[in-house]
Amino acid sequence: MFRRRRRDDEPENVEPTDEETVADEPAEPDEEPAALPYGGPWDSEADKVPEMERVDFGAIQVPIGEGIEIQVNVEAVEQDAQGNPVGGRIVAITIVHGESGLQVQPFAAPKKNGIWDEVRKETADEIKQAEGEAQEAEGPFGKELHGMVPVAIPEEMRDQVPAEIAEQGFGWQPVRFIGVDGPRWFLRGVLSGAALEDPEQAAIMEQVFQHIVVVRGDAPMPPRELLELSLPAEAQQAMNAEQGGEGEGDRPPLNPFERGPEITEVR
Repeated sequence: MFRRRRRDDEPENVEPTDEETVADEPAEPDEEPAALPYGGPWDSEADKVPEMERVDFGAIQVPIGEGIEIQVNVEAVEQDAQGNPVGGRIVAITIVHGESGLQVQPFAAPKKNGIWDEVRKETADEIKQAEGEAQEAEGPFGKELHGMVPVAIPEEMRDQVPAEIAEQGFGWQPVRFIGVDGPRWFLRGVLSGAALEDPEQAAIMEQVFQHIVVVRGDAPMPPRELLELSLPAEAQQAMNAEQGGEGEGDRPPLNPFERGPEITEVR
């Protein structure tokens, strides 16, 4: 969803899902983990994690249900003959319901302090530096950030948007950043699409975010480092079989999941 916005100068493109990096911080194993006041997202070691069907992506387990699709966002390294990303790591999981999207990323965090306050402020500063707009608001998970960010429009999509937007090469996209600090982890979500204006759609996506389970693991990691995401075992086996088969060019793109998710590429 792109919108017009009056600006004299063209801003630089902003990727709202870029990870910030900071210096390593030593682990403090004797400190008690922080409690989550919102009843989710859940830590995998919590005593009362609600039981429901979820897809296991390593660092996070994502709930699924009717009308839910999951996209695996891959960091492009190179492409095969069919233009599919090869050799890249998974950098985010996007949940789609109707015209709404929720991109989620799990990060390492210190036990002592959460990082959402800092990340929220830095994200707002980055948006404003790119001549976008950002303001804080209260939401079901506490403080969140509402923004209007410039997004580059691919050449193949420029005939689908108004001429003014196509000519300048970017559009203004509203987004909503939500975040929760957990025990040694931080989970960020970026909402877009119909959920920004439709309360019913927003409630669906918020419930998905609330019921995500984060698997932090015991390995020491610097704060803000992306936790490792991986494909479910069944999907990885299907993908390996597809890549090792013959006549790949004659087959449609692989869809390794049962509920219609797709593997997409982000740059």
